Amino acid sequence: MSRRGQMRVLVTGWPSFLHGEATAGDVLAMEAVRHGLAEAGVGCDLAWSPVFRPGGLDLGRADPGRYTHLVFACGPLHGRQIEDLHRRYARCTRVAVGVSVIDPDDPAVTGFDAVLARDAPAEAPRHDLAALPATPSVPVAGVVLAPGQAEYGARRDGRAEEELTDWLGARECARVPLDTRLDPRDWRLCTTAAELESALRRLDLVVTTRLHGLVLALKNGVPALAVDPVGGGAKVAAQARAWSWPAVVTVPERAPGRDGPLLDERELDRWWEWCLSPEGAGRAPALPADGAMIGELMDVLGAR
Repeated sequence: MSRRGQMRVLVTGWPSFLHGEATAGDVLAMEAVRHGLAEAGVGCDLAWSPVFRPGGLDLGRADPGRYTHLVFACGPLHGRQIEDLHRRYARCTRVAVGVSVIDPDDPAVTGFDAVLARDAPAEAPRHDLAALPATPSVPVAGVVLAPGQAEYGARRDGRAEEELTDWLGARECARVPLDTRLDPRDWRLCTTAAELESALRRLDLVVTTRLHGLVLALKNGVPALAVDPVGGGAKVAAQARAWSWPAVVTVPERAPGRDGPLLDERELDRWWEWCLSPEGAGRAPALPADGAMIGELMDVLGAR
């Protein structure tokens, strides 16, 4: 058997640790290592934190006797968790790749048989491994929620947003939280409506429980999946009717003591697919309201 056929590599990184951190860059670097090993005909497994990937292979079940090599990809080399890897996989050849070396004498660094750093003292920097794997495009969904609304009393059930966000968290999409509140003191919020609308125009769809999440999405030609969180429907559902927009889910009125979910996930799924279809995207008006109400105001004021 060839040497490559005898090798079995465990690929690790900070996303492998129970108390580590999984960043997109770390995960992409581990996938880059996996791809390179596969192209070379070398078998490997990736170890994931059970918090990040429940049901995947975790370090507690990755038998050191099964592997000839351990590769640690991406991130800084320091700390007890990496030192523990050296002890647990002491019989494996251990290599770090695409990592940052802060202190070359750190036991987390010296425990490796080889270190291929992206940056280290007195070494020229090298490209990060996260730049290698190609990833597919997924829908970009703006999320505009309307917490509170105490004016609706018991008709406004906070569980609707909990169910909506749980459902949304299981969708394969890039979620972009947005807020219609404007505040020049908070960098996380837009300062002007133009800033918010510029962000909205770049989305594939908007998921919202807020009236202006629906209105501003449609105004800018972006399909919206709107959920009216008030039992029986209120201003969100009314605005959807005003725009003749079909992708609205209304929380039913609740009978006293009635349990069960407020939202039907199959209905959410159906409108999600519709919003992303040519029909849904083409239905978004991309036009402002006709201004009739402003005209009526001018008449009331006697201004025309």
